Amino acid sequence: MASTMHGNILIATIITARRLEDVMYDKDDKYTFHTPYHVPAITFFIIGIILSGIFVSILVFNHSHTAMAQQQQSLAPKDISFDIDNITFSHNMTPVNGIQLHYVIGGHGPPLVLLHGWPETWYEWRHVMPVLAKNYTVIAPDLRGLGDSSKPLTGYDGKTTAEDIHQLVTQLGFKQIFLVGHDVGSQPAYSYAAAHPTEVKRLVIMEYIFPGFTPPQLEGKVWWFPFHQTPDIPEALVDGKERMYLSWFYHNIAANPAAITQSDIDEFVSHYSAPDGMRDGFNYFRAFPEDAIQNMNYSKTKLTMPVLAVGAGYIPAFGGNVTINYALYGMQKLAQNVTGIKVPNSGHWIPEERPDFVVNMLNSFFSGNSTRTSR
Repeated sequence: MASTMHGNILIATIITARRLEDVMYDKDDKYTFHTPYHVPAITFFIIGIILSGIFVSILVFNHSHTAMAQQQQSLAPKDISFDIDNITFSHNMTPVNGIQLHYVIGGHGPPLVLLHGWPETWYEWRHVMPVLAKNYTVIAPDLRGLGDSSKPLTGYDGKTTAEDIHQLVTQLGFKQIFLVGHDVGSQPAYSYAAAHPTEVKRLVIMEYIFPGFTPPQLEGKVWWFPFHQTPDIPEALVDGKERMYLSWFYHNIAANPAAITQSDIDEFVSHYSAPDGMRDGFNYFRAFPEDAIQNMNYSKTKLTMPVLAVGAGYIPAFGGNVTINYALYGMQKLAQNVTGIKVPNSGHWIPEERPDFVVNMLNSFFSGNSTRTSR
């Protein structure tokens, strides 16, 4: 825009100078300049160029300053500190693995990292965070491309997203963590544990079908997997209809749809309807083929830390009562010490549909107490 305006100003200056020169021609000798008039015309021309340069410099500076301010504003958390049920948390942004990662942190005690799923953000943990923060330092990041984190074009496979989280944990100064993943957040959770097995005390996987280890009963049954993996088409079809599209998932894979209120949906949709929000959400599904290869390679050395695989009890989109814990199905092939549990009266959105159950389950599992197994 600055170069266009500079050109227009320069052209106008030239035209004006030429018109002054035309006026100052001798009528009898129209191709000869009178010296007293020629010098002011050229002077006007030079001054015009200088002024146009100054104008453009100011314009470029203001444009750059505005763009920088907008970029900084887009990366800055909305509020630094906030309370949930009288427990204080804070928004933070930090550079990791070539991106800016947004995370929320609060509480005291051993570090507990919570990785959200699709189509959600760190906000999915809002009901369990304040209670867990009484015993743990709770860290809830926005995965790359989602929420307030950077939105790169690449890097949505488990190995890369796990490295994002590992660098965050390292920056925070923690050596060992408790790690929980839900939905697509389960892939970086598992990949983190596989890449750094001595740094994860205990691992919890919720509601995830691991690429490369899909139960036969679910092969081809989850229609949105191939749809989301299709290049470009999902973005084009849901553009402007993000709320309608995402609401189908909040309502139809929940046993208790009221657990995610309209204001909650507004919070999630505000991020996914932002530029590139839907694209990057779909990119997690597009990374499934690469995840499958990575998972196969990781599976050659099974995890040895205790693992809890958590499944829903009732999902309308899957026909109601869920007959298989697909998180357990995958983890039994990826880990040695696995316990499976099904959450009664809950659909896919377990941390929101049954937060009390989740808090008790995590406290029990992390303390080393036995957890009732349901296979």
